[in-house]
Amino acid sequence: MPLIFLCGFVAIALWSLVEHRFARWGVAGPSALALAGAVLVFIDVNGFADAIAGDAAEHVVELILAVLLFVDACEVRGGIFGGEGRVIARLVLIALPLSLLAVVLSGVWIVPELNVFVLLVIACVVMPTDFSPAAELLRSPWIPPRIRQILNVESGYNDGLVSPVFAMALAAAVALPALLAAADGGTISTDALSPDAQAQLEENLTEFAVAFFGAVPATLIAALIGVVFGGLFGLLARIALTRGWAAPSGIRYVMLLVPLLAFGTATVSTIAANGFVAAFVAGLIYRLMRTRGTAEHTIPHAEVLLVEEAGTLAANLVWFVLGAMTVVVVLDGFDVRLLVVAALALTLFRVVPVYVSMLGSSVPWRERTMIGFIGPRGTATIVFGLLAFNRLPEPEAYDVLAVMVFTVVGSIVLHGLIAPQLATRGRRLGLEA
Repeated sequence: MPLIFLCGFVAIALWSLVEHRFARWGVAGPSALALAGAVLVFIDVNGFADAIAGDAAEHVVELILAVLLFVDACEVRGGIFGGEGRVIARLVLIALPLSLLAVVLSGVWIVPELNVFVLLVIACVVMPTDFSPAAELLRSPWIPPRIRQILNVESGYNDGLVSPVFAMALAAAVALPALLAAADGGTISTDALSPDAQAQLEENLTEFAVAFFGAVPATLIAALIGVVFGGLFGLLARIALTRGWAAPSGIRYVMLLVPLLAFGTATVSTIAANGFVAAFVAGLIYRLMRTRGTAEHTIPHAEVLLVEEAGTLAANLVWFVLGAMTVVVVLDGFDVRLLVVAALALTLFRVVPVYVSMLGSSVPWRERTMIGFIGPRGTATIVFGLLAFNRLPEPEAYDVLAVMVFTVVGSIVLHGLIAPQLATRGRRLGLEA
């Protein structure tokens, strides 16, 4: 195991010992662990860069995202859409696609050397919201309970909905550069390529064709796998608890294993479906089946505890890695234009699509503004960025890594530091909701 990751485990353990104390001072875990990663990476910068680019790191990151998607789906309260079905539908079916489109179109103008599929990968990386870097903001009394619920449910859904688009765009971005280069040269022929290059090109194009033309079937198969595992184990958990066959401590292991089973089954080579969709759908259906017949439609915390804590531990490691990646990006050099893309993604490309999606809705303008401006980026963005970094060829890989780092670090500053201070001042001035 690389030394930097051992240092990361030590940093997480030490932080766990003092987290409660620092929370009183407004210091959140993501910020502290990212800072630790930025400092400790100097022990072996090159070793860290090589480690995160390896196959093992890619598989670990995939499992982390599967667990986090499952947890997000399980924690939605009050029915499948948290009692805000129309608003959530507007946000994830109108605002989110508009945001992705805005990133792609602006990227064509700002960084025209990146092809449209790489830009779509970047859009899928930077737009999913996640409140892990802005937990204090979400708890603020300045935010009305309804808006807090809408933001929570939205953040639980958008990364799951983005994942099939991300998978298709990433496969295309990996496969097409050689073909585009041949087309620019006026010929599309593999005669001039070496046998190894021809084999690699054919493999990439096959992967692209499967991802592009098989995206819908693969997503449907993944959803079916999620329904089967989530529904079966949710039903069994409810029956076992009702009849006294199981205790909450036993159900905790079930909840940790369900996303791994769903993801693993979907990604078996003979199935080749989207494991992230399978894990996300499994969480939704598990919650519905487990809580069927209950008043609150909420899984008891005693049962969610293990998978939730496993997700938190994995997220802590991801935040440590973010800090280290920030140093790698800065030392390697970066295109300043990517800072512009990140800034637009955090502000204009979030706010304007939200306003458009809410036209004609019952949500007051003040609350529409809150939804638009409160859109932090976190773990999902980091994980998607790492997956893209591992798969893309080197120039584009580092561009995606850079824009991901800028987006998440910018979100920590904007949503984790500045916004809570503004909320505190608003409370002092009597502007609570």
